[in-house]
Amino acid sequence: MSRFQTVFLFDLDGTLVDSVYQHVLAWKEALDQEGIDLSVWRIHRKIGMSGGLFTNMLLRETGLTISAERVERLRQLHAAAYARLQHQVSPLPGARELLKYLTENETPWAVATSGRMETARFHLEGLGIDPAVIPVVTRDQVKYAKPDPDLFLAAAVRLGAQIEHTVVIGDAIWDMLAARRARALGVGLLSGGYGQEELERAGAARVYQDPADLLWHLDEIGGRR
Repeated sequence: MSRFQTVFLFDLDGTLVDSVYQHVLAWKEALDQEGIDLSVWRIHRKIGMSGGLFTNMLLRETGLTISAERVERLRQLHAAAYARLQHQVSPLPGARELLKYLTENETPWAVATSGRMETARFHLEGLGIDPAVIPVVTRDQVKYAKPDPDLFLAAAVRLGAQIEHTVVIGDAIWDMLAARRARALGVGLLSGGYGQEELERAGAARVYQDPADLLWHLDEIGGRR
């Protein structure tokens, strides 16, 4: 790999696949089953974190008792609810084309998601991503997930790249915060529901609408076009 070759690290949910609101509804169902009343908008604001940190923060907001057993129970309820909704999820506009373009131009890329492989596998298949070929780092493989930088640092290592030469593509403020802490360049997408100003305040150097818009402007962030 060239010493200064740009490397791309992609979030998955809301960045490559249109799955954010299905995750929100799955978390809502899980919380309802636990008798926890929380508005949907509050749930959306936490999407992109690891499931454990997500549930800890939500339970803290409600003033309820947090225990490891309850956190794990909520995670399992969410996974079961999401499995029933995942058939509604499809790749975002331009996602397949963007990844195909990078691959054909021999630009290294990887996926780094706060989700676990049990929920990510279906979407990876839909994008044509084979984890045996393309590095995929999930929550199962790191100690801490976003907004900690571990996922992106691990993905860079898998590609044999220096983290300072990577571009992190994500849709949530948690992606941008993690990118900044990792010393990577953060680029935001609006396809997960966060606004441009929010993403920029969290550290995004550029913000685009979705993968199709990013592909069109790839030269602005060091990619060929």
